[in-house]
This record gives sequence, C-alpha cells and structure tokens, in this order.
Amino acid sequence: MSTELFSLKGKVALVTGATHGLGMAMAMGLGKAGATLVINGHSSQEKVDAALADYRAAGITAHGYLFDVTDEQQTEAAVAKIESEVGPIDVLVNNAGIIRRTPLLEMELAEWEQVIKTDLTGVFTMTKPVVARMVERGTGGKVINICSMMSELGRSSVGAYAAAKGGLKMLTRNMATEWAKHNVQVNGIGPGYFATSQTEPIRVDGNPMNEFIISRTPAGRWGDPDDLQGATVFLASNASNFVTGQIVYVDGGILATIGRPANEQ
Repeated sequence: MSTELFSLKGKVALVTGATHGLGMAMAMGLGKAGATLVINGHSSQEKVDAALADYRAAGITAHGYLFDVTDEQQTEAAVAKIESEVGPIDVLVNNAGIIRRTPLLEMELAEWEQVIKTDLTGVFTMTKPVVARMVERGTGGKVINICSMMSELGRSSVGAYAAAKGGLKMLTRNMATEWAKHNVQVNGIGPGYFATSQTEPIRVDGNPMNEFIISRTPAGRWGDPDDLQGATVFLASNASNFVTGQIVYVDGGILATIGRPANEQ
C-alpha cells in the first residue's frame, strides 16, 4: 500500500527548466517513481536534446519541448501540443527561474522586471493552461512551485529574486485556496544551499561562503540535488492528496534556527 501511495506510474509530469541542475534532479526523481516526463527548456534545442539523452540513459521515458514560460501564447500552444502528443498533464513542477545578484540601488528597472516576470509571472502563465485542463477533465492534479529560502528571508543583492519568491509563496497559497475544490493540490518546495555546477566555484576549502554555509546549516553540509527527490515525489503522488498550500523547505535545517546551529559545540 505504501508503495502505491508514492507511485507515479501512468502519470505525465511536466517540469520546466529541467535541462540541468535542481530541475533535472527533481525530474529524475519523478521519472524513477514511474512518471512519463515532459521537460521544458528555453535557451536552445541542443540543451533540451542533451538532457533527454541523460533521462533516457537512466531508463526514463522523457519528451522535450522548447518554449518560454513567460509567453502566454507559447505556454498555451505548448500545453495543447504536449497533451495531444504525450497525454494529459497530471503533475506540473514550476522550476524555471533566474536570479540577478544586483543591489537594489544599482538595479535597473528592466532587470527587476525580468526577474519578476520569469520567477513569478511565469508561474502564472505556465500554470493557468495546465490547471484549466485539469479542472475541465475533472481528474484533479498536482502543481509544485519551486520557491526558495528567500521566500522567507532577505539577503543582500537578491532583492528582486526575494520579492519574486516571496510572491510565489503567496501565489501558491492562493492557487491552493481556489483549486482545492477541483482536487488540484498546489504546494511549494524551498531548496536550501545545494551542490550544483553554479555553486561549484565556492564549494572549496578556505572559501568564506563555503565555510559560512556549512557552519550555519545544522546538517553540516551542502544539499545533494538528489535530496530534493523525496519531497518532489511526495507532493506529486497520492500520498499528499490532503496536503495543499504548503511550502516544504529542504534546507538542512537553516530556517529552523537562529544563532548557533545544532551541529556547533
């Protein structure tokens, strides 16, 4: 019974921004749980194709589509094409996003608007056509929005990102409130600090940021991207059918503490 609760066999899962990094790790988890994957990329078809090769090498059935999640016409057309070619979308993971590390007083309006459009408005434009079809079919579904610790905390030079991710937390709760009656559960995942290609340059002994993160994380380490798979599968499966409007922070305990974390003596 417990295995069936977490099984995604027969489900179609669309994961945006899943050509690399944390998006790929979460998508891999869904695929290993039995879902047919649909991945989205925006930068190039070559990256989409390379990612598909990785999924298929892992024994996962995967399809790839190139489109911009912030473009309402593109998302509507892409969802229609996916459901025609692959099948109805049962799970949507809104992972696509960007960050610009610019102090607010130095940030141009265009840069601010780019972050908000991608990280917040893009979730709206991507989710609307997917959930509209879930509601029309009457079969329900799952939406997982990838939030951040910056949904709860501020940090120097990431004001636009924090504003978008804070807004995404509340958008998640409002989506959950409006769509629960249609058996659509909407939740979020807030990753902590993870070992990815982006963080590789600072994950070396002697780097102040590396030492700061390890020392301030009660678990005493960077997250492994695979650490996100359990939460993703849970929120995508029947095991979470009465869970909606929640943000699950996968952060090694950072948000649970103030001052000296538990691993310090």
